[in-house]
Amino acid sequence: MNAIRVLQLIVLFLMLAVPVILFNHLPDRLATHWDSQGNVNGYMGKFWGLFLLPLLSIALFVFFLLIPKIDPLKENIKGFIGYYEWFILIFLAFLAYVHFLSIAWNLGYKVSFISALMPAFAVLFYFVGILMANAKRNWFIGIRTPWTLANDKVWKRTHRIGSKLFKLGGVLCLFLVFLPRFAFAVFLVYVLGISIFLFVYSYIIYSKPSQYS
Repeated sequence: MNAIRVLQLIVLFLMLAVPVILFNHLPDRLATHWDSQGNVNGYMGKFWGLFLLPLLSIALFVFFLLIPKIDPLKENIKGFIGYYEWFILIFLAFLAYVHFLSIAWNLGYKVSFISALMPAFAVLFYFVGILMANAKRNWFIGIRTPWTLANDKVWKRTHRIGSKLFKLGGVLCLFLVFLPRFAFAVFLVYVLGISIFLFVYSYIIYSKPSQYS
């Protein structure tokens, strides 16, 4: 077991341990969902409010571990497995941050939820950009369109520009910290925009063999 795996397990342990320690200090109904303006618009009972996300994180962790074993192109994943392991750690840390932020809110620390989330999204998006720059063709990780999956060069070109767009998204999230009223809307528009762009871009590259042959 390498150091990154140990850190991944520590994050999962903390996601379970902190709610157990604080269980008796929290109300019976917990705020668990916020709207785009940072106002609470959803509640859960204490047990599920505290343990749903940790349990979901454990399930995702197991799934992430299975991907390099079940992917038909598993040999390609070996070529960037180090970046993938770091992605698992950062993604779990992101979920843990959201979880602890929710617990803090329910303990009475009324921070601006949207502003507090943006730096976490910035780190996650920037590292996804790094992962994309190094990912090789596979069925689970990366920009998986019919055309990127069909051709290594289309995959490479699409991920090269996708990497830049995700890193730019990370930088954008840092600026959105100072615009909490518009942060969520701008963030969603950006994510939707780059998703559509990369889908169309991969088709255009694939449909013009001279561009990648």
